[in-house]
Amino acid sequence: MADDAPPGNAYEFSVTELSMALKRTVEDTYGYVRVRGELGRVSRPASGHLYLDLKDDKSVLNGVIWKGVASRLKVKPEQGLEVVCTGKLTTFPGQSRYQIVIESMELAGVGALMALLEQRKKALTAEGLFDPTKKRPLPFLPETIGVVTSPSGAVIRDILHRLRDRFPRHVLVWPVRVQGEQSAEEVTAAIKGFNALKSGGPVPRPDLLIVARGGGSLEDLWSFNEEIVVRAAAASEIPLISAVGHETDTTLIDFVSDQRAPTPTAAAEMAVPVRADLVARVLDNARRLVRAETRKVTELGARLEGLSRGLPKSDDLFALPGQRLDHASQRLGLGLGAAAAAKRSRYERIAGRLSGRALTSTLTNGRARTQDLAARATRAERRHLADLGKRLGQAARLLDTLSYQGVLSRGFALVRDAEGAPVHSSAGITQGAPLELEFSGSDKLPVIAGKATEGKASVSKTKRPVSKKKSTSGGDQGQLF
Repeated sequence: MADDAPPGNAYEFSVTELSMALKRTVEDTYGYVRVRGELGRVSRPASGHLYLDLKDDKSVLNGVIWKGVASRLKVKPEQGLEVVCTGKLTTFPGQSRYQIVIESMELAGVGALMALLEQRKKALTAEGLFDPTKKRPLPFLPETIGVVTSPSGAVIRDILHRLRDRFPRHVLVWPVRVQGEQSAEEVTAAIKGFNALKSGGPVPRPDLLIVARGGGSLEDLWSFNEEIVVRAAAASEIPLISAVGHETDTTLIDFVSDQRAPTPTAAAEMAVPVRADLVARVLDNARRLVRAETRKVTELGARLEGLSRGLPKSDDLFALPGQRLDHASQRLGLGLGAAAAAKRSRYERIAGRLSGRALTSTLTNGRARTQDLAARATRAERRHLADLGKRLGQAARLLDTLSYQGVLSRGFALVRDAEGAPVHSSAGITQGAPLELEFSGSDKLPVIAGKATEGKASVSKTKRPVSKKKSTSGGDQGQLF
């Protein structure tokens, strides 16, 4: 057998040494790279890190975004999104693979933004957030207006200037950044913050909200296309006007707001009417009302005058009723005299019947009738009591006949146990049990049950106790059987 060939002078690496050498080589060579591709699989574990695939039509590159970087990304990674990632290449020795550690991510051009915008618009439309029936009317004259915008831009100055010219109102400004990484979160917090204010609190609750921003590119306005902003505007209980960009700019918040304004200045015009126009309208309406009332009074006066000419004179109207009154007054005097005479005659007739002799005769007749009724009532009561006594005697005789005492008087005895219950059979009696015999006349005799002989129960002989009702001189108690 031939000897093995010598290993030569090549350095022998361990697996870890070789893996770390490759890692240093890759990181040193590709310490800073920009890669363009389409996002494939996007994984969000509980650790907060993001793991994704960056791919094109031929290759796939694994990527990782650490937790601290993921919270600061301008773009929310979604599958199918074309992006440009900046970071460094490294290896993962545990699985013998290379990957890119992403430090920043941006969309790959306007086309990608428009595709993402259209995709997000379709998803929110399917949820019903853009339903026109959910839009609410704006208040005619809000007492307080809340404005969500940058405090340093020209937008807030234009809004305040337009409100001052049209109808000055109390304005609350919630300062936010209108572009950048934190813009969407701040706009969302502002909308929710205004809605969280309580009516009657130290800070007045707005009756109307305006979310405004000046013009810019699609990337500059992207904060108002974020899902969190759209959902906050849809959930707002306060009517909301969106005024983002110029007239040609369209963002997703425009579709969910209650009213879209082409510019921030137009939003202020929608919020309040022109005070001078209202005053002029009120004055014009007042003048029209006065003219209408004057014309109405004039027409009614002329109509009344016309009707009055058709009426007869007052003397003619009252002549016939006056004549009737005179005739009735004459008849009234005669009628009163006749009525008085009739009443006087009736009184005299009644007074004749009320003499002393007549009253005495009435009393005598009444007394005799009362005595007769009393005598009849006494006789009836006696007859009733006699009938009741007879019925009671019959019931008593029947009770004596049916009573067990009548049976005992014929020579029978009643046996009771220790509890006083009647004993119906000897089967339930145990030897030595105390019993009591009751005879006629309530004569009772205590006995003790003895042993049964030839099918009959016997009672032991004991001394008979002295009865309280009937005196005995002693002797045996006797036997039951």
